[in-house]
Amino acid sequence: MELGLFLSMLGFLWVAAITPGPNNMLLTASGANFGFLRSLPLMIGIMLGMQLMLVLVASGVGSLLLLYPSLHLILKIAGSLYLLWLAWKIATAAYEKLETGDGPQSPMPFWQGGLLQLVNPKAWLMVLGAVASFSLAGAAYQHSILAIALGLFSVNLVSGIVWLGFGSLIGRILRSPRAWKIFNLAMGVLTAACVLLIWH
Repeated sequence: MELGLFLSMLGFLWVAAITPGPNNMLLTASGANFGFLRSLPLMIGIMLGMQLMLVLVASGVGSLLLLYPSLHLILKIAGSLYLLWLAWKIATAAYEKLETGDGPQSPMPFWQGGLLQLVNPKAWLMVLGAVASFSLAGAAYQHSILAIALGLFSVNLVSGIVWLGFGSLIGRILRSPRAWKIFNLAMGVLTAACVLLIWH
């Protein structure tokens, strides 16, 4: 893949990865509630879920969504229900001080971060758009998919660190139980609002 095309692809992926969406709302909430290091497994799960999606799309599974619109509708419904469940979990999370060492029981597990990608229409559109727009035909196809995988990994790593860091900073600023409840409620509402983006 030529450098110009690779940089264009990075720009496309960066905009899709850094803008607010389900992944970034969850990373922010997790960073605030559990701290940066304890939330890394969630970020890694999200990143691996995106890579799995890329493999599925590159091997042709993504074209099924284009051929059968009813599959896309099922994906939207499943994604919406999953996001609403996550929003409820975030909004009702109990207050705990980060510095106590007791903290909340545990952040969202690694596998849930990956699972979210499989029902996240924004993630599917991001990966479908990258493969459709930036993959090369013929013998160069596999190399271009590897370049997309590298770009996807890079932007997800940087944007994940940014959103986790943002959440961790908020976690250190908010000290009172009331502030925590307001923050978690706001993050739950924002996560639920991502459902509107799915149906827009």
